[in-house]
Amino acid sequence: MTAPIADIEALLRSRRHELAAELARLTEPPAEGASVAFGKRVGDGTTEAVERLATTATARSIAASIADVDRALQKVQDDTYGICDRCGNVIPKARLEALPATAVCVGCASL
Repeated sequence: MTAPIADIEALLRSRRHELAAELARLTEPPAEGASVAFGKRVGDGTTEAVERLATTATARSIAASIADVDRALQKVQDDTYGICDRCGNVIPKARLEALPATAVCVGCASL
């Protein structure tokens, strides 16, 4: 049995809130007076550089997830939730349960 659309919308809104909070945490500016310096020798600042790269990648991934959730919420509003954006076929219930923010069926996702 598929969850009522109101439950799906509430789930999506909750997920969006969680993602937005995590993104805000990752992108908050450094504390006043904090500085990051990279030295001239190999290894100086490597940890900080790797951490910043990882944080940037994570922030991009979270931003993409927020966009997916926003698309799913729009589809709920348009009464097209559960319909593939690419082929127009119904997205299987199991896929929607596993990935509530998906906008494409398995076949189209693999293209």
